[in-house]
Amino acid sequence: MTHTAPPRPAIEDNEDGSLQTLLRGLDVLQAVAHLGGQATAKSLSRQLDLSLGRCYHILRTLKAGGYIVRLPGGRVDVGPHGASLGRQLGARFEPLPELFAVLARLHARTRETSYVSGWHHGVITLLQFIAGEQALGVGGLDVGYTGDLHARASCKAVLAHLPREQIDIMFRGVELRRLTAHTHRDVDSLTVELSNIRRQGFALDLEEFSEGICCASAAYFDHDGAPAGSYTVSLPVTRFRTTQRELIAAVQEAAAIATNLLRGHHPAVPGRD
Repeated sequence: MTHTAPPRPAIEDNEDGSLQTLLRGLDVLQAVAHLGGQATAKSLSRQLDLSLGRCYHILRTLKAGGYIVRLPGGRVDVGPHGASLGRQLGARFEPLPELFAVLARLHARTRETSYVSGWHHGVITLLQFIAGEQALGVGGLDVGYTGDLHARASCKAVLAHLPREQIDIMFRGVELRRLTAHTHRDVDSLTVELSNIRRQGFALDLEEFSEGICCASAAYFDHDGAPAGSYTVSLPVTRFRTTQRELIAAVQEAAAIATNLLRGHHPAVPGRD
């Protein structure tokens, strides 16, 4: 599966200078990490639409703080402090071992690319994935991704179990980004779809996030009965047409096992004595 770093929002020039410098520095650090030791001041300047002088200034600051290191040929890479920050942030997005075991089971059962997402502090975050046997090209989707809630089955599965008032606050008056010709962009239609998802117990993404790719997802719940995240599988539309029923059953099983685990119950795994 091909993953690329999601684009960061544009930073307006009318923001406070010190805050803009901080945001630009984070942009540069993210780009350096994504380029894996191949970044140069000139390439970063072009990619991030920064003046070369400003880019050099940010790189010097990041180097002084240990967040990047210089390599031969004018290249730069993530330094020890940057790597430490990445490990600490990565640990926060790492699912519980038990939830990862359920993800591994889902992948073993379907042999398709499988995901577990979490609902934390009002944000649905992709926590971990296991790539399928046949690679998928879904640009921008990686661990930590939080965007495009309206177009992703993993997000709709969770949103369906939130109060209507919360959905209105999240989406009313917000433009829903068009990702493919199949993306639903009307909030009222999304609300109806979420109601159907809640009733049927699973969510689908029929080429809404990425052309040619379909997904099935089901939410899991915490001990209070609130949605805690979702399990999802994604695959080409051609295979999805013939395996849809089995995939829906697989994500629903994974979600049920995870729910039992979070509620402190012994998970009921089919086939176990």
